Amino acid sequence: MSKYFPLLIGMACLTVAQESKPQADAKSFSDVELYTLKNQNGVTVKITNYGAIVTAISVPDRQGRFADVALGYDSLSEYLNAVDKPYFGAIVGRYGNRIAKGKFTIDGQTYSLATNNGPNHLHGGNFGFDKVVWRAHHEPGKNQVKLSYQARDQEEGYPGNLDVTVIYRLSERNALTVEYYATTDKATPVNLTQHTYFNLKGEGNGDILDHELQLNASHYTPVDATLIPTGVIAPVKGTPLDFTTSKPIGRDIAENHRQLEYGAGFDHNWVIDGVAKTGDLRLAATVHELTSGRVLRVLTDQPGIQFYCGNFLDGRLIGKSRRPYQHRGGFCLETQHYPDSPNQPNFPSSTLRPGEKYRTTTVFEFDVR
Repeated sequence: MSKYFPLLIGMACLTVAQESKPQADAKSFSDVELYTLKNQNGVTVKITNYGAIVTAISVPDRQGRFADVALGYDSLSEYLNAVDKPYFGAIVGRYGNRIAKGKFTIDGQTYSLATNNGPNHLHGGNFGFDKVVWRAHHEPGKNQVKLSYQARDQEEGYPGNLDVTVIYRLSERNALTVEYYATTDKATPVNLTQHTYFNLKGEGNGDILDHELQLNASHYTPVDATLIPTGVIAPVKGTPLDFTTSKPIGRDIAENHRQLEYGAGFDHNWVIDGVAKTGDLRLAATVHELTSGRVLRVLTDQPGIQFYCGNFLDGRLIGKSRRPYQHRGGFCLETQHYPDSPNQPNFPSSTLRPGEKYRTTTVFEFDVR
């Protein structure tokens, strides 16, 4: 557990002053801070070092009108006390997504993790990276925030002292780049990802079923009833999971298909076409919202992307707009290694060893049509 966590309860609202020039300023709330990145186009991204959470992303529509397109809260207490813990905007780890039955074996030794998602381990466990206070650093003159955290050996059951750094950088091209770095002193699985829920109409503004999505992925990893991959890499052709050409998210979501039944909709890992190489960014996903004209493109060097369309949002969570986040009121595009990779020898390895450097990059690029 982070030594800072007991200080967080009851802290003030996350707010920060705006300036007209590019900036990365912070207002301190004891050990928790909120940073505002803003470029010359007026695009604004807010980030707190609690959970390395992106709390807001304000981008223009085709008429130049700005809206916050990231689901989240106005106050730290809401992040701490939210029902269902939806991971709004957070960095999740040490292992994002699921590990079957909370167990894996490395070099002949079996490790046991919390089973916090039915029979499985999800997003780092009961107290993952989304629930700790990261060390924050801003270099004057740079429109970025650098966040660091050391996960101790056996924290949440994982082996090794893992030193993690995440850098958020906002460009003048309206691109939010997320760079991930990690080293370890013992072999351990690592799979870091960013868990922002997007609604390109604006957070709290209805569902996302009319957003048009294209995934550059001709295959996916089918799951069992507990959402653990079966080990098969299957073609999407002929299934509702085919987004190789752009289509509304809601077009096929109600089809009678076993995978949609298991996920209560789309909640699957797609295999990004092409060979993933560190630093070699490939276009993984494009989302277009027709009424506003807003476009989101996701580029990454990761092998997979989890598309989740808010199937478990149900109106109980009240967001920054003070409106309930309704069923399928936001979508996530989580760049990643495949779920349960530590137990799936035919998947790309997610094991980081001493002397190796974990490095990966994802870019969220905003535009209009």
